[in-house]
Amino acid sequence: MHPPATVFSQITAGLYTLEFARCAEQFPMPRTSRSFSAYDHFLALCFGQLTYRDSLRDIVTCLNARPRLQFHLGFRGHITRTNLAYANEHRDWRVFEAVAQVLMRRAQRLYHDESGDEDLPRVAFALDSSIIHLSLNLFPWAYYPRSKAAALKLHTLLLIRGSLPVWSTLTEATFPDMKMLDEIPVQPGAFYVMDRGYLDFGRLLRLQQQKAFFVVRSKCHVRFRVLQSRKVDKTCGLRCDQTIGLTTSWSRKSYDLPLRRIRFRDEVHLHSLVFLTNNFDLGPQVICQLYKRRWEVELFFKWIKQHLRIRNFFGRSPNAIRCQVWTAICSYLLVAIARKQLGLEKSLHEILQILSVTAFEQTPLNEVLAHDPLSSSTPNHHEAQVSLGF
Repeated sequence: MHPPATVFSQITAGLYTLEFARCAEQFPMPRTSRSFSAYDHFLALCFGQLTYRDSLRDIVTCLNARPRLQFHLGFRGHITRTNLAYANEHRDWRVFEAVAQVLMRRAQRLYHDESGDEDLPRVAFALDSSIIHLSLNLFPWAYYPRSKAAALKLHTLLLIRGSLPVWSTLTEATFPDMKMLDEIPVQPGAFYVMDRGYLDFGRLLRLQQQKAFFVVRSKCHVRFRVLQSRKVDKTCGLRCDQTIGLTTSWSRKSYDLPLRRIRFRDEVHLHSLVFLTNNFDLGPQVICQLYKRRWEVELFFKWIKQHLRIRNFFGRSPNAIRCQVWTAICSYLLVAIARKQLGLEKSLHEILQILSVTAFEQTPLNEVLAHDPLSSSTPNHHEAQVSLGF
């Protein structure tokens, strides 16, 4: 009787090797390596993410400490620091980006029936970006003039129901957020919730033309005339619900259709929020609640920066940085897929902590991650802030 697969290989089983091979074939290396394949490279970086390794040397030392189990982990090549460093430098990072897109589609299918607020639209996405700070001395190619340091920008489209990324890209830190509206995939009938950095009427018209809905926070310089005003319940913070038309020549040329304007007074922080949307069917409270759920994409960025390796990097080249960021996203998705398939109640943070010390164990994953009745059922305040609904 063969022993069970290792815990690490059970996690990576969420990605089929044939799917990875198809991604790798799209971006072949100039000179192929017989002793260290693209899949070995991917597994090594994911292993570093899931076991909290700080360098390539740490990854190689940890794996070579159990040489007899490397085959059971999924490795078929010769793992050395030189092989890893060469692969980070020369293997196209777009291989791992393509793998992440495959995993995003699989996770979205698994979480499409995730329970949530029944008043909110079933398909709603939050779009935002986050700066990944780098050391200017080590990464001078990523100079960011605004902070006089080095940085990259991670753009993510997050499915609100399930808190899962469905699309991501990595750009220079100076890339304007609003230009991402030209790149994101648009699904007819879906809602796209954004902050005011994405307020560009010409690009919002593209969403309108593709029969999608948007909710975006307005800026103070937007000029308009009120076409219709509806009554609102001011006891819940609403101040107005209006149909407006843009008045400046540039805005009318960019977006010549009516918009819905909703103003909400936040009594906790004592400031007003103004939202613009092209949806006239949902109640004003639902629109405000939908924008409030946009905060989940901020929690996603906070979570991966705290619990995955995208602060300490394994290489210094642009290719190495992108390989590491994409494998971090892949690791997040692999754990989320395993959690859904096994029907686990634990948060992603708890699962990662357990995986970090059980990667080599040859025990069924559902037994390793079984609920511990002695553990506290109430997470602390910090874990609640970054649980992302898992």
